[in-house]
Amino acid sequence: MTDSSIFRDKFIVVGVCGGIAAYKSVELIRYLVDAGAHVATIMTPDAEHFIGKTTLSALSSEPVHTSLWDDQSVIPHTRLGQKADVIVVAPATARLIGSYVAGISSDLLTTTLIATQAPVVVCPAMHTEMWEHDAVQHNISVLRSRGVFITPPEEGRLAGGDVGKGRLAATENIVEIMAQALQPHTGNGSLSGKHFLVTAGGTREPIDAVRVLANRSSGKQGHAIALAAASRGALVTLITTVEMAPARHGISQVQVETAQQMQDAVERIAPSADVIVMAAAVADFRPVLIADGKWKKEDGVPPIVLEATSDILAGLGKMKRPGQILVGFAAETNNLLANAQGKLERKNLDLIVANDVSLPQVGFGHETNAVVIISVNDDPITVDLASKTTIAQRVLDSVEKSLHRIQEHT
Repeated sequence: MTDSSIFRDKFIVVGVCGGIAAYKSVELIRYLVDAGAHVATIMTPDAEHFIGKTTLSALSSEPVHTSLWDDQSVIPHTRLGQKADVIVVAPATARLIGSYVAGISSDLLTTTLIATQAPVVVCPAMHTEMWEHDAVQHNISVLRSRGVFITPPEEGRLAGGDVGKGRLAATENIVEIMAQALQPHTGNGSLSGKHFLVTAGGTREPIDAVRVLANRSSGKQGHAIALAAASRGALVTLITTVEMAPARHGISQVQVETAQQMQDAVERIAPSADVIVMAAAVADFRPVLIADGKWKKEDGVPPIVLEATSDILAGLGKMKRPGQILVGFAAETNNLLANAQGKLERKNLDLIVANDVSLPQVGFGHETNAVVIISVNDDPITVDLASKTTIAQRVLDSVEKSLHRIQEHT
């Protein structure tokens, strides 16, 4: 769980948009106030259709703000934007997200978002079809590219009675992302002075000019680990196949696509890294020959002959220098512990993070994961189904334990 002391004495602006999930802002505001934060709440006009201003005013540290024109401050957006240590919008509607991306200051909340330099956490909540719409996904990608923290919606029962992705994230997941947003890279965290190399995403091997051999890895777990390491003060090099990489102080990004490109980048950077976390799903095979142009259907079935790619993780294990921590991942569908333990030993790893991707909501493409962290020196640690942010924190806890053990013996 997030250490609530990080919110003590912080000025936090909570934005509440018009949606059925508006009632959940009560729990978030109460948590933040109890943690010692000064909470200023902004409601959009539509939010007042779902929850009363009186309720949120009673829970917040000051009366709720709803308009540019009837506030005690002459310029409320400037005051709130400048004083905020972090702004969180929960729930955030598709309309708010679109206005924020376009820079349209149509109400007090969007005006404050545009007027601030504080970190911003956006927590979407909407019906499944709306969340999956191309325009909404494009806007989310734009916000991510600008350094906005996104707490993705969860699967569950929606307002219309159906079930799907679109539920506002649980309060505990929201405060975890807020805690990350409040810990920019300062060099003073528990991993200060450490250089992390993190890989993320699934590699893609071209068949022709159009088609590729790929896997289902979304890169979300690797990105969560990179963010968590930077939040703890590490300098992070993120080698990723995914374009939605987080913009954040302390993280430098290297974009790759194929297994060979991943290997070249890893081998170039690995010697200087204190910790290497190989969370990427690297292809085991690639076509021997790549067709020029697009292979046409009328040309028949393409004669695809595969060859093995290099085992990047095993190579890192052979070249690992004393004191360097090497973390691998094992996505399995059976014999989880035995397969992961074997991989740990064969490839000279310090830690391996194993998950059974055949289980519901675990692994590829999901916002959640469930893992067993196996170490050379400690008993296995089981982490039940949780957000990938939570999983990242537990992995880093184990990494730090290994680093402390090395320091004690040097």
